[in-house]
Amino acid sequence: MDVLRTTKAPVSGAFLGKKFHVSRQVIVQDIALIRASCPGIISTHRGYIMTQPAYVSRVFKVCHGPGQIEDELNRIVDAGARAVDVFVRHAIYGKIEAELNVFSRRDVRLFVDKVKNHGVKPLTDITGGEHYHTVEADSESILDEVEEALQSAGILIGVE
Repeated sequence: MDVLRTTKAPVSGAFLGKKFHVSRQVIVQDIALIRASCPGIISTHRGYIMTQPAYVSRVFKVCHGPGQIEDELNRIVDAGARAVDVFVRHAIYGKIEAELNVFSRRDVRLFVDKVKNHGVKPLTDITGGEHYHTVEADSESILDEVEEALQSAGILIGVE
């Protein structure tokens, strides 16, 4: 997956076979299995390409006050992950969701400044601080780091 993810040009089965010391047929079979769970890989006459990034994601349920938003988001991006959204589950209205797309400390700062400067209350005020984040990363190990960071901050309730 890393080879396809980091290469813009098509990667041939023969090249992958040589790189991983297996036959081209083994690569063809493996790619077929991978494509079942990652539809972003397509086969061309020149090789395989990835049409979309193959990110892994996890939903974290957290609870904290408004003063901890910056620390929470920094913990996510410092681990190398992205905070895709924030959502709450309301007893009457159901799921209420907002996109975040926070990729860096700069994005965190801009988001926090926007909340402060516009004088609005965060979505989490509706549920007493309890909310969820969909977090994306390049690997499960990065998501594990996010989980540990949120746990060590004492704000992690669970993982979905």
